[in-house]
Amino acid sequence: MRDFIITTESNSDLPKEYIQENQIGVIPHYYTVEEEIYGDGKEMTIREFYDAMRAQKKVGTMASNPAVIEGMFGQYAKAEKDVLHISFSSALSGGCSNVQMVGRQIMESHPEMEIIVVDTLSASLGEALLIMKAVELKKAGKSLHETAEIISGLVQNVCVRFTVDDLGHLYRGGRLSKTSAMLGTMINIKPILYINPEGKLVALSKVRGRKKSITTLVDHMEERLGDFKEKQIVIGIVHGDCEEDALFLKEQVEERLGYHDFMIQPIGPSIGAHSGPGALRLIFFGNQR
Repeated sequence: MRDFIITTESNSDLPKEYIQENQIGVIPHYYTVEEEIYGDGKEMTIREFYDAMRAQKKVGTMASNPAVIEGMFGQYAKAEKDVLHISFSSALSGGCSNVQMVGRQIMESHPEMEIIVVDTLSASLGEALLIMKAVELKKAGKSLHETAEIISGLVQNVCVRFTVDDLGHLYRGGRLSKTSAMLGTMINIKPILYINPEGKLVALSKVRGRKKSITTLVDHMEERLGDFKEKQIVIGIVHGDCEEDALFLKEQVEERLGYHDFMIQPIGPSIGAHSGPGALRLIFFGNQR
């Protein structure tokens, strides 16, 4: 049985220590600040990036570079390794299709190699939960195909609920009309959003006030846990440079649902460029999205 490498993109928001420890291959997604490109060796700190957004500097994102993917997969081919790529949602970025395209090309030139791409239809730690499960399965001796099949079967069980603090970023990202953003800001409306079964970002409801928006995330989690109540790998919380709110969310989950194993990470720039400072996401396994 050939060995295989698990790969993903930089916007999975996994801790660097976990990536290094488990030898995860990471394909960069890029971001721009005032037209300057970052993301492949050249980085801003999380605080620098979100401070740039607070200062209303122009930010943007770019998907993965096929040439970079080809270089990485080519190295694995030379090392006689197969690849399981666990991808950012195809509904939110062209990165997944880039990997699929390059994967087909590499397999044509290296017919002994197999590259399987799993579209998580998710983002950030939504991808990460599936990567962590794949690592667990690989360590247990599962093959490339066995691991891919199990991970594919869990895609619709990854639940992502989130809220934002500033509606202006949703407006600038094309997710909200200017009028709705202005009116919502005036009356302190906070949207509750989720990633739907098709991998798209969709509004679920609206609440008034930041604290209420955070406790509503936990309400949604409680409703969705179902058969997965005792099957969590870790509870994921990611934040747009608002660690205090992330810790408050953690406390709410601990008190109400009894979980104590958390992964709390900042939202990286390639996703944070669209959600802005103050965004807060809760990620877990549940019966349905």
